[in-house]
Amino acid sequence: TVLSEKPTTFTITVTSEAGENDETVQTTLKFTYREKYPDETPLYEIVSQENLDDNDVMNIIKLLEQQAEENLGMVMIFTLVSAVQEKLNEIVDQIKTRREEEKKQKEREAEEEEKQRFHGTPVTIENFLNWKAKFDAELLEIKRKKMKEEEQAGKNKLSGKQLFEMDHNLDTSDIQFLEEAGNNVEVDESLFQEMDDLELEDEEDDPDYNPVNLDSD
Repeated sequence: TVLSEKPTTFTITVTSEAGENDETVQTTLKFTYREKYPDETPLYEIVSQENLDDNDVMNIIKLLEQQAEENLGMVMIFTLVSAVQEKLNEIVDQIKTRREEEKKQKEREAEEEEKQRFHGTPVTIENFLNWKAKFDAELLEIKRKKMKEEEQAGKNKLSGKQLFEMDHNLDTSDIQFLEEAGNNVEVDESLFQEMDDLELEDEEDDPDYNPVNLDSD
């Protein structure tokens, strides 16, 4: 694309060959002829680029400088553009190689992680003692928490006296139970018959009985 006639200024867009997933890299070069061109190198710059990082751009500028000096005195635009074209193709290959390496690295890391998960961590005296100390500390904390909960539960538990003081209905609960049952409490009188047949010893008839030795408060 010609931008001006005096001085002669134009742009050329250079695109690499298709790389992985049909991706390409591209740059637009701007040239301006000096008065004594080709005995003088043309002015050149990169006005736009796609999929190139700063390092790639710097390498292309250095390449243009080198090729311009080597071809001084000859018409060189075709040579410069061809050199850039080849450089872009190299960059595409480098991107492909870099991505393949990144993919392989991720696969290696995933494989190593899977092996680590399968085999686990080798037990040594040092890591076992560290685990034991941590385990004992956690167990002690659980015991302390349980003791605290039991202590709190004991404080909150009411005695029989406190229950009666809080609920006076408990005073007559047995009576109410009997009334609700209709006082139908059956007694087997046969259990109390023939009481005379029972051999009950009188304490005074016991030869070992000694009232003097009775314990007293």
